[in-house]
Amino acid sequence: MKRFPLIQGAPLAIALSSSLAVVVTAAIAKPFTYVNARFGTSCTFPDEIFSIAEAEPENGDGQQWSAPDGASLTCSGIYNIDNDTPRGFVAAEKANTGPGYKITYSKTGKNWAVLSGIKGDKVFYERRLFGKDGVVRSVWIEYPSSLKAKYDPLTGAIATSLRGP
Repeated sequence: MKRFPLIQGAPLAIALSSSLAVVVTAAIAKPFTYVNARFGTSCTFPDEIFSIAEAEPENGDGQQWSAPDGASLTCSGIYNIDNDTPRGFVAAEKANTGPGYKITYSKTGKNWAVLSGIKGDKVFYERRLFGKDGVVRSVWIEYPSSLKAKYDPLTGAIATSLRGP
């Protein structure tokens, strides 16, 4: 059994929590923030997990990263040529009857929409911001269903980091 040295005059709980705080702090890596040059779309994510940067498309609308375990993350923007709205976007996705595609969660606000669901054997999470500049900014996270415990805690923080100018 490993024994932790006591800090003179301090209770054992303080000594343990101080030791653990150092270990926990050292394990947290600095997140990476991507900023798209074309639309100013940005999102922040752990690049030690999404470590494989895919080739950026020629039109420069965004970027995709993959993880060795089969997960992926895309941060992009598109012109809102159809004048889509958050509610319209969610309604269209809920009407999608493609095989293996099912929306399990959706929520909308004045200028944003969030969707989550199943696409084949993968879970997806998408957040869209509908900008006053006519651009829809999006972050899409997809991962194998078997890795839900790993990725579910990450998706909310990544999705809420989505920004535009």
